[in-house]
Amino acid sequence: MHKLIVLSTLFVSTAFAGYSVSSTGALPAEAAAYASVVSEKGIRVVKEDGSVLMDVWFAKTLPGGGTPEDNTAFPDLPNGAILGIAHFPERHSDRRGQTIKPGVYTLRYSRYPVNGDHMGVAPQRDFAVLSLAAKDQDPAAQPNYARLMSMSRVASGTPHPLVLSIWQEDQSPASAIEEFSENETILHTRIGMTQFAIIIAGVHEG
Repeated sequence: MHKLIVLSTLFVSTAFAGYSVSSTGALPAEAAAYASVVSEKGIRVVKEDGSVLMDVWFAKTLPGGGTPEDNTAFPDLPNGAILGIAHFPERHSDRRGQTIKPGVYTLRYSRYPVNGDHMGVAPQRDFAVLSLAAKDQDPAAQPNYARLMSMSRVASGTPHPLVLSIWQEDQSPASAIEEFSENETILHTRIGMTQFAIIIAGVHEG
């Protein structure tokens, strides 16, 4: 059975299996341009040793107008749409095990291509793609796939973008953290009325 930790609307800190969640304050200066499009209060995820895994400010709403494709959890969401802002105070890893360096990142929506290179990565093709906030300063932008990949490769310093797996859910608490397995930690939350999940820690094995 999956175990959820519900984060109340007051963001009361709750802990389970080494993680706790609470609220965090204003956006970092690097992401000030996004103040009008993301929530005023972010979510802070703290590790068992008391260090901060990440602070994340999700977008207030999600746009429509995207093109539906097979095996996608967000069929109406355009490529490049802003999902939020994330601050990693310490080194972390993305879904592929690549290093996320300490810093502030935009999270933008994309789908991995159907080209045979991503088989078994996830049941759905939807991902949050990380780019350096200091180099991504337009909240209204919706960079196309090629442009977004190029932006994220600058952040990763490798031939592959930095990615976190996401999917839409039918029902979930307003915000909750779940220890899905030994190597996956999932944050369940909402953007507007859209309920979704994002794997914030864990590397795909396969």
